[in-house]
Amino acid sequence: MPGAFKLNMHVTPGKRSRFWAGALACIIVMAVGWVDYLTGYEMFFSVFYLLAIIPATWYGRRMLGFSFSILSVAISMFGDFAAEASHPHLLSFVVLWNVIILLAFYSVLVALVDQLHRSYEGLEQQVLERTRALSDEMKKREQLEKEILGISEREQRRIGQDLHDTLCQHLTGTALAAEVLQERLAAKAMPEEAQEAGVVTDLIQTGIGMSRDLACGLTPVNMQSDGLMAALLTFANGVTRRHGITCRFTDDGDILVHDVERAVNLFRIAQEAVTNAIKHSGASEIGIRLAKEQGRVVLAVSDNGKGLPPDFKKSRGMGIRIMEHRASMIGATFACGPEAAGGTRIVCSIPYDEPPDT
Repeated sequence: MPGAFKLNMHVTPGKRSRFWAGALACIIVMAVGWVDYLTGYEMFFSVFYLLAIIPATWYGRRMLGFSFSILSVAISMFGDFAAEASHPHLLSFVVLWNVIILLAFYSVLVALVDQLHRSYEGLEQQVLERTRALSDEMKKREQLEKEILGISEREQRRIGQDLHDTLCQHLTGTALAAEVLQERLAAKAMPEEAQEAGVVTDLIQTGIGMSRDLACGLTPVNMQSDGLMAALLTFANGVTRRHGITCRFTDDGDILVHDVERAVNLFRIAQEAVTNAIKHSGASEIGIRLAKEQGRVVLAVSDNGKGLPPDFKKSRGMGIRIMEHRASMIGATFACGPEAAGGTRIVCSIPYDEPPDT
């Protein structure tokens, strides 16, 4: 938009610029001519006519510059002819010579100024074209990044679904077989073997839990509009269980996100924020909040850790950049700063999307 506006400013007010340039040049020529006439032919004032010729050429192009060159020479020579009437020794061929020299000088200068202006306009046009091309390239790159991110998320969901539907089911069947084996060994009075079979069963159950956690991590948000809330609640409970810290999820009622892409990226931002808090802040409490404020869905993650380093804005880590990138991909705002009571607070908000059927 700024480039297009600048281009329009060059095209539409061109006639207005030429008019005012011509009016100003006329005033300057008349003023310099009057002073030139009053001072007589002994003083050389021809150079001051350039104050009118140069802007006339720059804004009115070559023809207007030539016109004011001729006008300047005519006014200048008028003073010389007037001086010749009172000084007969001033020869006419001297006046003619001055006319030729001044016209040649002004013509060369007008041509140079006009060529300079053309070069300036050409360079400006190239800058505008390259700016538009760069803007288009950035839009294409953003679209490509968005498509790649979408493909990655879809592939992760597919793998997570396969883990849940195949590996978890297979391990569940294996665990049932191990339990049957344990019961048979116990019935045959083989307690040691039955105990070992029980250990195998426990290991398989642990593997099932790990597989389900992995599947949930790859497919965090289901297709329902309340999937983000359920995913964040499950994630918070899992963090508390695995890491031994307090992680709570709160909401202001039913905060529904109908766009799956937005929901998944909001979840990934919360996931990255919690992971950073666990790794770097030494927090013992982490809060995840989902709310609706002024027509926007607001996701906030806060902790009671040691807070951000003093040079945080200059040396942002990879996690912050990833969250910012995800937020930009879904048109969300992102902010990271210190928590009022100590620690760190990360806020991401996005316009509330209405249900597709409304």
